[in-house]
Order: sequence, then structure tokens, then C-alpha cells
Amino acid sequence: MASDSSLDPLAERVERLLVRHEELQRTNALLVSQLEALTQERDSLKSRLSAARSRVDALLERLPEAKNAA
Repeated sequence: MASDSSLDPLAERVERLLVRHEELQRTNALLVSQLEALTQERDSLKSRLSAARSRVDALLERLPEAKNAA
């Protein structure tokens, strides 16, 4: 059977891995949150762009036809 002194390095390594795992979980949660916020911002910008395009198209339709003066 292995002695306690030979298990100490393994226990320390497991502890470090657990800490790293928790750090990565927190980082992942932050990244998911950022992704959701950016996705909402993108969708909002796409909607605003579409509305602006519609307004520009409506204004262009109101312009008089250009006559060829050549």
C-alpha cells in the first residue's frame, strides 16, 4: 500500500486541477454571458439597419425620376 508521503503530490495535483476546473467554469460562464449580450446587440443592430434601409428605400421612391440630358 502506498504511504501518505507518496500520495501527497497526487493530492496536491488533484487540488490544483479542481481549482483550475472552477476557474474555467467561471470563465466559461462569463463568456456565455458576453456571447448572449453580443448576440442581442447584433440582433438589435440588424433590426435597426433593416428599418433604416426601409426608410431610405421609401425616400428614394419619392424622388422624381432623373431625366437623361445627354
